[in-house]
Amino acid sequence: MANLALQPGFQTENRIDWVDYAKGFCIIFVVMMHATLGVEKYAVLKELAEPGATGWMNYIVTFAQPFRMPDFFMISGLFLGLVIARSWLRYFDRKVVHFAYFYLIWLVIQFAFKSLGWISQGVPATEIGGNFMLALIEPYGTLWFIYMLPVMFIATRLLSNIHWLIVFGGAILLEIAPIHTGSLLVDEFAARYVYFFAGYALAQPIFKLAGWAQDNIGKALGYLGLWAIINGIFTFSAMPEIFESLFASANRQIPSNMAQLPIVSLALGAAGAVAVVCLCAVLSRFKLAGFLRYLGQHSIVVYLAFFAPMIITREILFKFTPSLDLGTMSLIVLLSSVIGPVIAYEFTRITGWFGFLFSRPKWAWVDKSGTNKEAKASLQAAE
Repeated sequence: MANLALQPGFQTENRIDWVDYAKGFCIIFVVMMHATLGVEKYAVLKELAEPGATGWMNYIVTFAQPFRMPDFFMISGLFLGLVIARSWLRYFDRKVVHFAYFYLIWLVIQFAFKSLGWISQGVPATEIGGNFMLALIEPYGTLWFIYMLPVMFIATRLLSNIHWLIVFGGAILLEIAPIHTGSLLVDEFAARYVYFFAGYALAQPIFKLAGWAQDNIGKALGYLGLWAIINGIFTFSAMPEIFESLFASANRQIPSNMAQLPIVSLALGAAGAVAVVCLCAVLSRFKLAGFLRYLGQHSIVVYLAFFAPMIITREILFKFTPSLDLGTMSLIVLLSSVIGPVIAYEFTRITGWFGFLFSRPKWAWVDKSGTNKEAKASLQAAE
């Protein structure tokens, strides 16, 4: 697990290109989901669309549902084998305090935005304060991924002495099991941990898969075509009545499509993760879509800050171009939500102002050994 040598053709200044491509790919689809669903919900709220109305971007969001978060978590666990044997102090600092810092900073910022709306609606200050305190123990809004990563890092460290097949089997059962407690922390951990652990436990096979895709481009593209057809069939197939009856009799929410069925969701998540690895390995070989590499290198920047340009752009569009179709609105919001954080980050990097938003300052390090060297890499969410 600890011998993750950089593969030939993958390395760019101590980074692995296809991994950055994959992270960039995933962050775009994560932001796309929030941008698209947010526009559609807002249109209904403003009575500019009927309940349930969707735009053309919704088809892409639906298609990406099975693999969007599974691949993000898999990539996040990919390099864990390199550091899991570190001292507890260093491990805790890099894998818990690191993300806790960014979560708290951006939680305050998001709450500042949210509180303006709550205050205008007459929500008491005590209730707003209570919501903030709740966000310290229950992942909040779009920041839930940042909250979840430290939980998974600690869980994997604690389970590292147990045979990986036993842990992997347990994680698979958690994903398949109907765990719906109402707690985002519990439910998302159960649904996503198998992918995170797969990134950690199957790192070597995943790197070999990427190498195979680069050496067998035709076969890799053939797999991508077949996968796209199968993934599309399941994501756009309505739930058969027999399954609806089963879910209704068990008092469970009826999935919106076949891709969300137990076992099917796991299979499609795994197949989608393989597809993203193959696609990004091929793209990185030919240096195509280089913007994905940049976004991957700064994926945490985009993830932390996309909500602000998303909200602002959405408000502007609905105010000045309310007749614009929902799909085009969603695309514009997506672009601003990705580009906005990049501009903000480059501004802080060039000017040195507000650097604490994207880079953890020295005072926030528990284990300060290697601080100067590692600070340059502090924005790398998975590494």
